[in-house]
Amino acid sequence: MHPFLVAATASLDASITDIANLVSIESPSRDAERVSASARAVADLIARETGLTAELVDSPVGPHVTVRASARPAVLFLGHHDTVHKVGTLDTRPFTNEAGVLRGPGVFDMKAGIVQAVHATRMLRESGVDLAHVSMLFTADEEVGSKTSRGLVEEMARGVDAVLVLEPSADGGALKIARKGTGTFEVVITGRASHAGLEPEKGINALVELSHQVQRITGFGNPAVGTTVTPTVASAGTTDNTVPDSATILVDARVVTPDEKQRVEALMNGLTPVIEGASIAVTGGLHRPPMHESMSARLFDVARTVAKEIDGRDVTGIAVGGGSDGNFTAAIGIPTLDGLGAVGGGAHGENEHVIADTIPFRTALVAGIAARVIAG
Repeated sequence: MHPFLVAATASLDASITDIANLVSIESPSRDAERVSASARAVADLIARETGLTAELVDSPVGPHVTVRASARPAVLFLGHHDTVHKVGTLDTRPFTNEAGVLRGPGVFDMKAGIVQAVHATRMLRESGVDLAHVSMLFTADEEVGSKTSRGLVEEMARGVDAVLVLEPSADGGALKIARKGTGTFEVVITGRASHAGLEPEKGINALVELSHQVQRITGFGNPAVGTTVTPTVASAGTTDNTVPDSATILVDARVVTPDEKQRVEALMNGLTPVIEGASIAVTGGLHRPPMHESMSARLFDVARTVAKEIDGRDVTGIAVGGGSDGNFTAAIGIPTLDGLGAVGGGAHGENEHVIADTIPFRTALVAGIAARVIAG
């Protein structure tokens, strides 16, 4: 059996215990107090398992956890420790391990991935690999757009040979070799209020304007090239007898290519009112650039080679619609491979889970890829 797989199998129980500990610390995005507790737990785990010193970088949403290479950085392990789950979710869905299925808020996305990265790093040290070339970054706000961490992600990625993203795998354990660029627009429509029954003609109906704009926006997508532009949330009006003077639309947008990013942003920013007297203000944009498949090709080949060495299996890679912090590192020209984290499913939902017996192989795979990159 491959040495990394032997080591990862021997530490499976310890990995599950570490996953349970992280999942049992709620870390909803923007809850700085709870995210701080989560960051401290991640830093303690890194120190205990690897001997490396993790530093906490403060932000308004809570600390980002960093380990900076003490020599030329070769590998950056990248992920996040915030989750989408609200406070109190643990009361109804605590961590469980039943028949080898791990459940709990954030277990799949992506606390198991953090543990796998840390244990893989320990295995590198035990095999004689110089950890001076290893960096780590687990951010506190990926689930809400990485607004406070993007600069840190890009800064720590510059100059490394490879970014290995421990976000969860795609269905069946596939690696993520490409991601769409993603973003949200907010469209605010301003009209004029009036009495809906006595003098509606004196008003400017923002809700009616909203209906025009929704129809227009739904035409901005282009399925032929993978572009989706989807109105998702709308609100208007205050009382049932008043012509609404304001309305708001939130729009989810996803693109495969930079050209489509520019096209969609231009269309959204160029929205004009249909009803005379109404006005439109658009904010937001495609804040995550696309992660093109070319940026993962070399590392995916390495992953396939390592997987065969470990136990003879092949790994697959697919392009996915969701974004991650790997989008940022790929966009600045750093080879990036995503989806190296847990195997399971149900991200963000009640069925979120990880298959425990997949953890040793995934941990060994991460260690093997990193070892090859560090060795050059």
